[in-house]
Amino acid sequence: MVARSKKIKDSARGQECSLRLPGCSFDTEQTIFAHVGSDRGMGFKCGDNMGVYACLPCHHSIDGHLRKTFANDILRALEETQSKLIQQELLVVK
Repeated sequence: MVARSKKIKDSARGQECSLRLPGCSFDTEQTIFAHVGSDRGMGFKCGDNMGVYACLPCHHSIDGHLRKTFANDILRALEETQSKLIQQELLVVK
């Protein structure tokens, strides 16, 4: 079962980009929830528990061939984003 949550995806609004890659806009108005799980092909995203807050330029950087280049940054961003989701009680660990 793949986790889906509109609340988690909507939580990206107004957040700082957690990727902060070269070319980051640092524009909180552009922040979206970007899925970072393994590539499954068009239309087959990983669960919403595997995403980060990303500005549009950073999202474009990881959305294609640069994903492996920024693997360490993606892991750091995933940890930061999940910590924020836990604080907001949108991701619950039992």
